[in-house]
Amino acid sequence: MKKILIASLAIVFVASACSKLDVTPESQYTLGNFPKTSLDYQALIGPIYTQLASRYAIEYFRMQELTTDEAIIPGRDGNYDDGGQYRQHHHHTYTPDHSNVKDVWSWGFGAINTCNRVLSNIANSSMAETDPARIASTAEVKTMRALFYFFMMDIYGNVPIVDTFPVNDLPATKTRAQVFAFIESELKAVVSKLPAKDANNPQATYAHPTKAMVFALLAKMYVNAEVYLGPGNTKYAETVAMCDSVIASKKYSLDPSYASVFAPDNGPATTETVFAIPYDPLLLDGNQFTRHGFMAYMYPVYGVPNNLSVSMSTTPEFYNRFNLPGDERNNTWLVGKQTYKDGTPFTIKITKKDLDASYSGPGGDTTWQLEITKTLTMTGKKPFDVGNDYKARCMGIRSIKYYPDRATTALTRMSGNDMPIFRLADIYLMKAEAILRGGAALATTVNGELQNEVVLMNKVRARAKAPTVASLTLDDLLDERAREFYWENWRRNDLIRFGKYETEYPIPGDLPTPGYTPGMDKSLYRRIFPVPNSERKLNTKLAQNDGYPQ
Repeated sequence: MKKILIASLAIVFVASACSKLDVTPESQYTLGNFPKTSLDYQALIGPIYTQLASRYAIEYFRMQELTTDEAIIPGRDGNYDDGGQYRQHHHHTYTPDHSNVKDVWSWGFGAINTCNRVLSNIANSSMAETDPARIASTAEVKTMRALFYFFMMDIYGNVPIVDTFPVNDLPATKTRAQVFAFIESELKAVVSKLPAKDANNPQATYAHPTKAMVFALLAKMYVNAEVYLGPGNTKYAETVAMCDSVIASKKYSLDPSYASVFAPDNGPATTETVFAIPYDPLLLDGNQFTRHGFMAYMYPVYGVPNNLSVSMSTTPEFYNRFNLPGDERNNTWLVGKQTYKDGTPFTIKITKKDLDASYSGPGGDTTWQLEITKTLTMTGKKPFDVGNDYKARCMGIRSIKYYPDRATTALTRMSGNDMPIFRLADIYLMKAEAILRGGAALATTVNGELQNEVVLMNKVRARAKAPTVASLTLDDLLDERAREFYWENWRRNDLIRFGKYETEYPIPGDLPTPGYTPGMDKSLYRRIFPVPNSERKLNTKLAQNDGYPQ
């Protein structure tokens, strides 16, 4: 089995807490004697992973990707507009009342509260403080709490630090630098208590915090240090050191196939995954890439349900980067005239008017080979809208990076592709970036190999079967990160670090997208999201981020 027991443990634990409210509880478990065994600890911790999975691939994804050139959800004659929330992301006009802004805040701090509750349960357990299960579980939960704090720091910047349960006083906002220091301190304190990846039984540590996960998270913080701490606060040597800690362990290697890293049957056997969410269409939902990112009309080709969406695609400007000869990553997109697996044209019988709303000739049906077009042509009739005939619905290149999962059900429309948060390719490119930014002296010899930026870049290129390079610039590296990590929730983070989050697209020099009015708010304060108004009403100690209505 590729899946681990996280989901089922969470379900069992939560279900066991449900009963008639007027019945006096009768249980052998009390705060004093639960948790008591390793299984007890996993049951207690399970809801943290359920919380992580719930919004990471949906609302959190939308904040990290729809605000960039990587993903776009245009209206289709009003469909998929959803109150304008997606065009607000696209134009950087999100407000403190934006639904994703509110939901992700609740998600992140709800998970932090769960972590704090679990830590309180562990602290009140009758098990000895020296018990290995207690020590390991405490370290695991603190690492997960640090991960959620990283998400909140990256998205909202200045946030409160809550590390107790229950919370007796309303917490005040802390600066981004204070949150950074808290996360760093927590991770350094627990790393020695976490396991390394078990190479003989990878399922034992898969999708749980390990030493390498801590190193990867610290590397991500350090490579972004100037963003989080302010200009001049670079930590490139520290970035290299954390990356080297992962590489030197020899426990991770790039998978031979790029596509297999994101396939429905990915999991513990994926050799480059440092930490991932083990989605399952029945046990642990939240992955909707098959539902939203796929071309729904092609369900007969891929064996998935016929009630999927045609909502999400990418921009033509982003797709233009997938131009390296032989690069396997080029094959993760659907574009052009579509066929069955044997090359037979994939056709749809449809009325001429439904196919093309502008058609004014004789009525009747036509047989049309489905064609996914690169250009998104806005009609101008409604804001950010491409129209809703079949040609319009097929505007925008679709992704099959998370290959459509045949186990997706028509009821939930969830997928079982595990979603990586940290993987070895990112470790290589973070180290390459740190060397490029910090100087050649930061190149290090690891496992007998001198690793400079070119060597590291070519490891990623070679796996993708793309041409290797003799030299590279920061712009080259950013483009490579786009090819390698698209739709993995890192594009906004990357663009801000490279100073390009406010770059308008269509990029100057490209052909303009017909009917498209850019209108992006390029204010630098948009690099972090506002604190939700709903939260500030509940807690008057929360300060609003600069630039947003106070």
